Amino acid sequence: MKIIDKIKAKLADHYHAEGVTIAFIGDSVTQGCFELYKNGERSCETIYDKMSSYERGVFEILSILYPNVPVNIINAGVSGDTAPWGCDRIDSHVIRHQPDLCVVCYGLNDCGYDPDRPERYKKALEGIFDKLEGAGIEILFMTPNMMNTHVSHHLTDPVIREIAEAKAGYQNGGYFDKLIDIARDICSARGIPVCDCYAIWKSLHAA
Repeated sequence: MKIIDKIKAKLADHYHAEGVTIAFIGDSVTQGCFELYKNGERSCETIYDKMSSYERGVFEILSILYPNVPVNIINAGVSGDTAPWGCDRIDSHVIRHQPDLCVVCYGLNDCGYDPDRPERYKKALEGIFDKLEGAGIEILFMTPNMMNTHVSHHLTDPVIREIAEAKAGYQNGGYFDKLIDIARDICSARGIPVCDCYAIWKSLHAA
């Protein structure tokens, strides 16, 4: 990857070469939201925990491996975001910063029973990739984590239980797998590397 070459250049010429900038765009998992609470009779909000976000982990690992290379992180994750919305905002939230690499992660909020959703997801991902490639920004697609496969009996609130039941239906019914396959096919056709976290989750679940 070109970003590795830039890191090596910085290591070789500490005084003149630049550091690296990595952008992350996606939904609540990218933003760093992992818990849900009700903030109204029929509405919910996510809890933001920046220190536990995966972009923070990437920053810490690179800082350990390359302590003399400045690593700038742009977290453009937004809770509730979908690939179409990401395509709409990628110019202002990512491209204007001209990062060396953009990690793209969408799918969790794009899934549903609507038969048009897979095509909308495909079109939006291609739009995101077109814009990043047009700006000369390297791309890495990261598949998201699995959704829940069952609903705990401890979930008694009807609103939160309804959300959990819907997500389990998407996961168990193969709807989410279809989106992930679409993303993988697009990346394969374009030569975009994939960090396949979903495959790891699936293997662990099967075990």
